[in-house]
Amino acid sequence: MGVLRAVGAATAVYGAVVTARPGWLARPSGLPDDAGTRTSLRPLAWRDVASGLALLTAPDGDALRTAAWVRMAADFGDAALLGATLPGRGRRAGAVAVSVGWGALSAWALVSSPPSRRGSGSS
Repeated sequence: MGVLRAVGAATAVYGAVVTARPGWLARPSGLPDDAGTRTSLRPLAWRDVASGLALLTAPDGDALRTAAWVRMAADFGDAALLGATLPGRGRRAGAVAVSVGWGALSAWALVSSPPSRRGSGSS
């Protein structure tokens, strides 16, 4: 399984867990584990399920590249938004590090894949 597929699997599983138990993301982020937070985090987690499944199941080529770009946009967007809004400098730094790390891993996997797998309109 390639790195992008592994990122997709991990993202989908984590998203499913957080959809069911939003406290797994709320507590380390410094957010209260209350009804409002759970309601707000579930769509974010469901986005991770969908984008992770796309990375996991997309055919090689343009579809996989597109799924990777969507996943990276989500990760880097999370870094920007959570880094600017979470309570506490340490929690913000942690969220940025995790989000940038996952986005960078996907970017590295995308650019280091063999050209035939990068997609140029063929798979």
